[in-house]
Amino acid sequence: MADDQQQGRLEKVIQLRDQFYKRSKEVDQSGDFPHENFADLKNAGYLSWTVPKQYGGLGLNLYEYLQLQEELAKGDGATALSVGWHLGSVLELAENHSWEEAIFRDLCQRVVHEQALINRTATEKGTGSPTRGGIPETQASLQGGHWIINGRKAFASMAEALDYSLVTARIEQTDRIGIFLVDHNQEGVKVDPTWNSASMRGTRSDDLIFQNVSVSSEHFVEEEGQRVGPPAPKGWLLHIPACYLGIASAACRYAVDFASMYQPNSLPGPIKEVPEVQRKIGEMELALFQSREILYSVANRWVQQPDHRADMGAELAAVKHIATNQAVHVVDLAMKIVGARSLSRDCPLERYYRDVRSGLHNPPMDDAVIKMFAAKSLQGSQPTVTS
Repeated sequence: MADDQQQGRLEKVIQLRDQFYKRSKEVDQSGDFPHENFADLKNAGYLSWTVPKQYGGLGLNLYEYLQLQEELAKGDGATALSVGWHLGSVLELAENHSWEEAIFRDLCQRVVHEQALINRTATEKGTGSPTRGGIPETQASLQGGHWIINGRKAFASMAEALDYSLVTARIEQTDRIGIFLVDHNQEGVKVDPTWNSASMRGTRSDDLIFQNVSVSSEHFVEEEGQRVGPPAPKGWLLHIPACYLGIASAACRYAVDFASMYQPNSLPGPIKEVPEVQRKIGEMELALFQSREILYSVANRWVQQPDHRADMGAELAAVKHIATNQAVHVVDLAMKIVGARSLSRDCPLERYYRDVRSGLHNPPMDDAVIKMFAAKSLQGSQPTVTS
């Protein structure tokens, strides 16, 4: 049962959700970044909710964070997915304690007091998803006590609104990979407006260009080193399936409301009384129930059993695969209930249809998840097949 503080947070997020929904059609059709939505998020202090309490934030854990993200996505998926990268990045740093304490504290204070916006920028067109193990083409070279960053990052959500990036870069000509905290309010950081996607248009996931950007030595904040084996599990990436479940929930609600009101003159009552429509509604609700159960049970285990997190990679991957594919299925069912009018640009289902499919292209990809489970099952049972 939620306590008063949790209920208060939820009520505030519901207000944001409803406001975002009013703007969602315009955000999608214009393809512009939802600056008004982010102004509302900043005014609500939402950007600091995963900042640890000792640094002035609310210290939300993964379970609490996902619940709120799912709710926001019911209003506007692009806004929810975008702010999720920010909140999740802060949460990961808070959990891992991987930075020097003073640097992390300073960043947290900027988030709390200035509502600074950050994102990890790792993807490059030449390497594909960083989860595939590619070495960044972005370069970092040490010159006179400062690191000089040169490169281009793709799919940088919120690019035009970011205050900071956590940029992955290859250290000179080695196989070492560094992560650098880059302040966007300096010369050499540019946005190339390449984003022209059919879905999640409001994320404005444009390219970021770093041209001779100077970074102080203390802002070389992490080092991945030479990659061997799979990366460490990242629980915060569960914000991805939470977002798409929010979109699917909104689609389900729209279809149920439509079925309750729509009555063609060939029927004595609304179409909710038609057995096939009832079957589809039941199938949607079952898919959402199954997906939420696995999402929040794994998130709860992440919170309650921190010593087991290193072994939860397969579980996290399974959640993403199941929930995002089920979300696509739910939206498709909703459109079948509503019929051809669901294809109209004036119907929110048309937007949900496009947006929910972005989840299939967020990491980890379906093929990688299935391969992981196959390898786990086959491990030690047969020698490797080489032919």
